[in-house]
Amino acid sequence: MKFSVSRDALLKPLQLVAGVVEKRQTLPVLANVLLQLSGRELSLTGTDLEVEIVARLAVGEVELEGELTVPARKLLDICRSLPDGAELHLERDGERLVLRSGRSRFQLSTLPAADFPNQEEASAQTQFEIAQGEIHWLIEATGFAMAQQDVRYYLNGLLLECRPQQLRAVATDGHRLALCDRDAPGLNVSAPVQAIVPRKGVLELGRLLEDSEVLAQVVLGNNHIRVACGQFTFTSKLVDGKFPDYERVLPRDTGNVVYADRQELRQAFSRAAILSNEKYRGVRLQLAEGLLQIVANNPEQEEAEEQLEVDYVGEPLEIGFNVSYLLDVTSAIHSDQIRISLADANSSALLQQPEEGDTLYVIMPMRL
Repeated sequence: MKFSVSRDALLKPLQLVAGVVEKRQTLPVLANVLLQLSGRELSLTGTDLEVEIVARLAVGEVELEGELTVPARKLLDICRSLPDGAELHLERDGERLVLRSGRSRFQLSTLPAADFPNQEEASAQTQFEIAQGEIHWLIEATGFAMAQQDVRYYLNGLLLECRPQQLRAVATDGHRLALCDRDAPGLNVSAPVQAIVPRKGVLELGRLLEDSEVLAQVVLGNNHIRVACGQFTFTSKLVDGKFPDYERVLPRDTGNVVYADRQELRQAFSRAAILSNEKYRGVRLQLAEGLLQIVANNPEQEEAEEQLEVDYVGEPLEIGFNVSYLLDVTSAIHSDQIRISLADANSSALLQQPEEGDTLYVIMPMRL
């Protein structure tokens, strides 16, 4: 293997691939990135056995094709530290990869490409094309509600549900739920198909995708999802489990409806959160006609109180929530106004845009 490539062309794909490589590895080769040079195309592959990312780029001068693996972090740190516009010359020398740039020279250890794990080909159950930006939007709108290290392992990920002409994402940690629908004209299924993408896969995919109209090809298999777009291919194992029946927790009878300025509400929650209990993060919402009062206090007997004018007509109502969940939702919704629907002090709240939007959020109340 012997070729030249500009530092700027190599840096971005290398950052994408190195992001999936774990610092602590059971297999030494998993700390490496696989370099494969064929013709004028260099492909870089990183994996942690659960998520795999392959990035491709065109290189300048090629003298000798080949494949090998080198430490991902070290190669990335070297590229980052070299000046913009630098030209890199890479050459295999026995068990080493020699990298030269200007007056700098680095020798990196290598491991055989044959030792690098191969993701098996995903057998396609469902296959469709959708704009990158649509998947990016689904992840942005719902990903924050995924559980972290929950014993109910199927909650530590994002449910993707393929419906006729529509792709739905649902995330829940048992205390809140986020649901978002996007149109997918290329999605032809007769009945809903579900797949749970693990948390790490969701975060990596969110990092890879751009908010653009460029089409991505999505392949859903029995135990893999593959997303191919332009210069990269993302593959992730799916969580083997059954996602809860989320439609059962969507509130049906919500007689009390509040309309508020989203930005004002978010700022009021932020200020009240400062004096909330650091462990439980609870705030009390006290509703009266045309007025919302937000109260937070903590074990040090400190208290915050915020008053907001809102559009509400109904009986006085008091209900408690985790303020972190309220802040997440008021940040995720992008409309000027926010609609909060409540049945009573013991029922979940439904938060959404005032007009019929494609996103809705459910938050369970807290006893304070």
